[in-house]
Amino acid sequence: MDYEWLGPLMFLGALVILGIGYPVAFSLGGVAIIFGLIGTSLGVFDPILIRAMPSRIFNIMSNFTLLAIPYFIFLGSMLEKSGLAEDLLETMGVLFGPMRGGLAVAVVFVGTLLAATTGVVAATVVAMGLISLPIMLRYNYDKGLACGVICASGTLGQIIPPSVVLVVLGDQMGVSVGRLFIGSLIPGLLLAFSLGFYCWVIAQLRPSIAPALPLSARTVKGWALASQVMRVMVPPLLLIFAVLGSIFFGIATAPEAGAVGALGATLLALANRRLSLSTFRNVADATLRNVTMVLFILIGSTAFALVFRALEGDKFVFDILANLPGGVWGFMAASMLLVFVLGFFIDFFEICFIVIPLFVPVANALGIDMIWFGVIMGANLQTSFLTPPFGFALFYLSGVAPPEIKTTDIYRGVIPFILIQIMVLIVIVLFPSLVTYLPSVSFSR
Repeated sequence: MDYEWLGPLMFLGALVILGIGYPVAFSLGGVAIIFGLIGTSLGVFDPILIRAMPSRIFNIMSNFTLLAIPYFIFLGSMLEKSGLAEDLLETMGVLFGPMRGGLAVAVVFVGTLLAATTGVVAATVVAMGLISLPIMLRYNYDKGLACGVICASGTLGQIIPPSVVLVVLGDQMGVSVGRLFIGSLIPGLLLAFSLGFYCWVIAQLRPSIAPALPLSARTVKGWALASQVMRVMVPPLLLIFAVLGSIFFGIATAPEAGAVGALGATLLALANRRLSLSTFRNVADATLRNVTMVLFILIGSTAFALVFRALEGDKFVFDILANLPGGVWGFMAASMLLVFVLGFFIDFFEICFIVIPLFVPVANALGIDMIWFGVIMGANLQTSFLTPPFGFALFYLSGVAPPEIKTTDIYRGVIPFILIQIMVLIVIVLFPSLVTYLPSVSFSR
């Protein structure tokens, strides 16, 4: 009897359980156990394959690429304590405030800098929500625009390196994380520019929704402002150069650059007199919790993949995706649409560990450049932080927003920025050299 339906049913079962909200690692592991038992009872799964699990878990624990994850999480958590975000937001607000839409442009600028130093969405959105949102509302910014630009700018850390998303994608796709970092640099900056340009244009067309700061609010001017800008800009730029420069010039791998960044963030917190034993303990605890979650998800996804492949689910998916009408472009359209739709309902970790491994063999068979494909997937996954109803950036902002901000204001505000992300994604797809040029230059030395 033919049991080809077991693989697809297993995949759908995992999505249903994840959609219910059950923890990811246990959802994947539990589905693997259930369908392993079903396959064994039907004679299509050999239980001896379970013996491969210990060696696979050991391979996960000894994976050098994944070592970048704790370093970058530590880096983000330590910078959150260093006061960098607060200093940048206050200073850039004064610098850009005199022009229409200036506060919104300042939020995008700071979001870009924080993305290039921390890559942590939660810390960035919360910091900007606590500091910038009340100021924007005080000066009569439209609630939707204020919420939208904060959420969109906070998610830039998922495409601008160093990004945990790109680290996970590099591991799952079997490509260099350093190449992904360098390849995502131009698309990330293009997206940041597009967000800022939209804020400036909408402020010119509709001045009432994003007015300039009044003269009474411009308390710092001239050399005092210039020195304040230098004081808050130099530390993050040095940190960016230390992390990304070491990768770009081939001095360090991504995990090694992450270690440099973690040390730099610690020294920055010390210089700002924000480092204490309690702070260090809290940062280490946050890092440990996040890394443990990622590793448990990896172990659960390994068990899932083992049973899924034994049931020939991967072959079923490969046959469908590799034979779509349109060849490469048919596959690209289908994979992009699937990831975008799944982003409405499940987290990017779940998509990376369940869906991306199914795409990789097809992409390789079709001759697709994996760096380009990885950056496109990263840009697509970024939208999952913004898309209602389960976008994490929306939850982070709603948790710290003032009482006058309603959920509908946040949902309404992110729609234009989601459309901008989609347009930038289309540009990256149509012009692959935006991704492939820098890796070819930096790694050919």
